[in-house]
Amino acid sequence: MAANRKVEIRYLTSIKNGMAEFYTPQTSDETMLVQVAAGAIDDLFVHHFQTDQLLVVRGSFVLVVLSDRQYQYIPLSEYRPAVVTIPPNVPHAAINLSAQPCVMVNAVLRHGAPYPKDYQPRRHPFPYDLDAARNAIANLELPLTA
Repeated sequence: MAANRKVEIRYLTSIKNGMAEFYTPQTSDETMLVQVAAGAIDDLFVHHFQTDQLLVVRGSFVLVVLSDRQYQYIPLSEYRPAVVTIPPNVPHAAINLSAQPCVMVNAVLRHGAPYPKDYQPRRHPFPYDLDAARNAIANLELPLTA
């Protein structure tokens, strides 16, 4: 059976209890807090033995996924809580065109020992479309209204 190489987005719902909102936690083997600097335009990463599960907790950024020689631009923001699952062998990068850093949680699922080359950036084969990244995030910049 072939591995699922599709990036999945699951928007979260919450349960309110008084002043607090509770979101479903993610199962993980390792949990990391990640900061994407303001103005960052990263090279691609490909992880062979892990699945990334990203959840933005402060700010916003655009996840870039390379599939079939095309970039997909996925906007993520604190204002619309979502977990994005990136399976192994999917090239991906982060673009943060805002003036503020973005902070996220990565609930990593391990499928083997960490592989050092998984954490070495790879040059993108063709330029990102920064206008597409700006357009992707534009609708998520404002908080959703009730």
